[in-house]
Amino acid sequence: MNVLVTGACGYIGSHAVRCLLAAGHRPIALDDLSRGHRQALAPGVPLLELDVRNSEGVYAALKSYRVDCVLHFAALAHVAESVTDPLRYFDNNTVGTLSLLRAMQRASIQRLVFSSTCATYGEPTQMPIREEAKQEPINPYGWSKLFSERMILDYAQQAPEFSCAILRYFNVAGSAADGSLGEDHDPETHLIPVILQAALGKRSHVTIFGEDYDTPDGTCIRDYVHVEDLVDAHLQVASALAAGQRRIYNLGVGRGHSVREVVNAAESVVGRPLKLEVGPRRAGDPPALFADPGKIQRELGWTAKHTDVRRIIESAWRWFERHPDGY
Repeated sequence: MNVLVTGACGYIGSHAVRCLLAAGHRPIALDDLSRGHRQALAPGVPLLELDVRNSEGVYAALKSYRVDCVLHFAALAHVAESVTDPLRYFDNNTVGTLSLLRAMQRASIQRLVFSSTCATYGEPTQMPIREEAKQEPINPYGWSKLFSERMILDYAQQAPEFSCAILRYFNVAGSAADGSLGEDHDPETHLIPVILQAALGKRSHVTIFGEDYDTPDGTCIRDYVHVEDLVDAHLQVASALAAGQRRIYNLGVGRGHSVREVVNAAESVVGRPLKLEVGPRRAGDPPALFADPGKIQRELGWTAKHTDVRRIIESAWRWFERHPDGY
């Protein structure tokens, strides 16, 4: 299968490319390198340095490489940044998805797997979160992804052969088992990388944003899913999609860990305490988000293999120890 991977030089996209290669598929990488890293791309994989909003360029790539399926990861993904610069997020994420759909329509490419997010649920009233839960985001990042979901599903309604899957991620974490691929963002806002950067002396401390949430220890609770489990789900879903199908799945472990629990686990992994400071809540952060992954388990047999948050942190630590300055 020839698979166009947008955002292929990013954290999740680079792991997906490696997974595709291991499964015998032919990935074609597309990334504008604004936040991705050329060094993260597996050797021999063709790289198209292109913004997904360039619909003409995407169309040419789809035709030239005879693409069978698209895995669409390209997006900006920082909640706090989306609050301060919402138009950038709607332009990059929502308009980017529109551009891709237009190129796919023109090239008659009929299979799409879309990288969505649990941020589309906003502040759900029940846990764990099922796919049928009300979607009412509380930040522009979540809205940019929800608008993209809506476009994909509306397009699918009038394109009988078009098949799509919408995968709503919870907190993606960890690194490749051999430590060769990892997380390298600028700015870095994800909790586990921030903690490990502090352990390396790259940060003076770890800030806990809010300790007055309605949770057992007052800090936010999140569901941490290992990046290798996540990309494995993409391949299973892409292979299972039949013509005209629409699938929507949550991707998570099915239970949450608080910020303080993650910090404690990380201190155990690195073998020393870290300096902590408590700051105000971040805009757009709900108290708790964790998945009910039962639907994808029932329909496709996928389940997360990495369920111990300490083990997930250990895999990330292997990357950070070997790449203290990133790629």
